[in-house]
Amino acid sequence: MTTTAQAAPAPTPAPTTRGPWARSRGPLLALLLLVVSGVILAALQSGEQHGRLDPRSADRTGSRALSQLLSSYGVSTQVVTTSEEAAAAAGPDTTLLVADPDVLTQDQLTGLHTATAHTSGRTVLLAPGTAPLATFAPGVRMEPPARISVRRPACSLPDARRAGSALLGGLRYVTAADGADRCYPGGGRPTLLRLPASDSGRDTVLLGSGDLLYNHHLAEHGNASLALQLLGTHKHLVWYLPSVSDPSSAQDNQRGFLDLIPSGWRWALLQLVFAAVFAALWRARRLGPLVAERLPVTVPAAETTEGHARLYEQANARDRASAVLRSATRTRLAPLIGVSAAHAHSADVLLPAVHAHLASAPGADTDLRALLFGPAPADDRALVHLADQLDALESSIVSQERHAPREHPDR
Repeated sequence: MTTTAQAAPAPTPAPTTRGPWARSRGPLLALLLLVVSGVILAALQSGEQHGRLDPRSADRTGSRALSQLLSSYGVSTQVVTTSEEAAAAAGPDTTLLVADPDVLTQDQLTGLHTATAHTSGRTVLLAPGTAPLATFAPGVRMEPPARISVRRPACSLPDARRAGSALLGGLRYVTAADGADRCYPGGGRPTLLRLPASDSGRDTVLLGSGDLLYNHHLAEHGNASLALQLLGTHKHLVWYLPSVSDPSSAQDNQRGFLDLIPSGWRWALLQLVFAAVFAALWRARRLGPLVAERLPVTVPAAETTEGHARLYEQANARDRASAVLRSATRTRLAPLIGVSAAHAHSADVLLPAVHAHLASAPGADTDLRALLFGPAPADDRALVHLADQLDALESSIVSQERHAPREHPDR
């Protein structure tokens, strides 16, 4: 007798993590690239300890070269970052330079002007806006900015005539005050305006742009000469760098996080939203409607059922799974108990018929309404118990139908 050995079934391959990694490696690589870029930028900028127009900074937009040039001519430079320090340091015969006056609140502007209004010296404002002009230079009107370029003095101010051409532009200023020096015009409006001194002897200089004070522009044209004469008139220079971290800036005009975001970013964000919506519509139209088509191979019913079950388990869809089990049970029970398919899912028709067939069968006291039309199970164990009860109910009715006596017509 010959025995043929049957080949053992192939083992089921164990699940691997390659699928999740393949799906998530794109976002992970993008995140890694972002982190590396941030580290590189931080390393490149680690030496930049100061900001724009800072006399301690050797960066391109710093002003350390000008500070050293002033020091060589005997002018001392004191850097302050709060309005209180600036008001206390700007005594008689000093030059006060405010690098960014638009950052100051109205209380800071008023306090600083009050502290310096009756002292001799000079106040230099870089690109002041409406609020600083109303406080330090009443009657001066701001005009739209002009292109920053090399301009000729075109005025009688001795400092400007000695310096010659310089890099100026930016905001332009208009005033009807007598004795004002209107220099370096752009489009017929001056970008450097010097207002004469009042009785206290302190004059005011308005510069439409501070680019000529940068380290990388100072050696060009007459920039160094003009900056030296404007800021070196007195032996002490107070260089005020306003900051939003100044405690006095929180006394009025409280500004939230959204107020600090430039308006241009909001428009850019709105454009990105529109672009995303249009891209989604384009992709949806490109895919087109769903098209039903036949499967290329025949899938066994057991595999389909198991696949659906796994999907329900993965999604924790116990409500959907229990509804499918109850619906299938009701559909199979209806023809066995004499209920039409149209009323198979009607509790008022199906339940009395099931009660009638189970009157003498085991398990007749089962709560059929909760079993066939009840709520979803609370957990997986309850779902398995529900499936067992439905199977037992169907088996009971099928068994009863098989053993029920059949009536034969009289012969």
